[in-house]
Amino acid sequence: MKHIECIAIGNELLLGIVEEKNISWLCKRLTQAGGVVEQGVIVGDVPDDIEAAVRGAILRQAALVITCGGLGPTEDDQTMAILAEALNRPLEEHPEALAMVAERYRALYEAGEVPHPDLTPERRKMARLPRGAIPLRNTVGTAPGMLINIGDRTWVCALPGPPRENRPMVEQELIPRLGEIVPLHAYRERHYEAAVRDESVLAPLLQIVQRQHRDVYVKSRAAAFEAQTTFRLLLATRAPTAEEAEARLDAAEQSLRTILGEHGIALKTYSSHAPA
Repeated sequence: MKHIECIAIGNELLLGIVEEKNISWLCKRLTQAGGVVEQGVIVGDVPDDIEAAVRGAILRQAALVITCGGLGPTEDDQTMAILAEALNRPLEEHPEALAMVAERYRALYEAGEVPHPDLTPERRKMARLPRGAIPLRNTVGTAPGMLINIGDRTWVCALPGPPRENRPMVEQELIPRLGEIVPLHAYRERHYEAAVRDESVLAPLLQIVQRQHRDVYVKSRAAAFEAQTTFRLLLATRAPTAEEAEARLDAAEQSLRTILGEHGIALKTYSSHAPA
């Protein structure tokens, strides 16, 4: 199955100064959109480490490799240059990306957010992309992202690090193109609460459900460990069609209710999710 891998970049993430929030959000959003995310990693601002992470994902035949961070105007924002090196593409100023940067600084200047709209070398740096890249518009920050096909049906996408910039770019620029990059599947999930205090009692019953429905993911987690402990249960699946996914969950839910009921464990539906 063609998959997606995500790489978060930044020393501040590894030092714990900034909490990494992009990978978990991307995993959820891309899964909802029908993609399959198989790996997410954090690397520091070390060119060799970033290049190794990207090359590793390509060697694992990821259909889409996403990087987050390192697109800004400062010296340690090196993601575009490192990707150009890793992909064996020259780094060059992209006219469309430059126009995006100019437009953002003009708007910021008119809003009184920056002292001038001039395209300084630091600002022009953000318009330098690997040759063949498609610039992605940043409607919140100043640095464009990029999407590039490197052959063998592999794409690389560079996104900004701040979540307030990252998420709009994903929604506006990446999600609409996702079906052209990876095969999309219908993903569905349902959540339940089971009135049981001991997960060791629940575990063998869930194993039975999992063995009966191998195409459904079955998982439990404690909501709290106290007198009124309940466990939240997840049933999730992906299928070629929404109807097939729902049918799988219907069958698994019936098995779950039957098995838990036989052991006196009440089950109630917590929520049911389809892609937004």
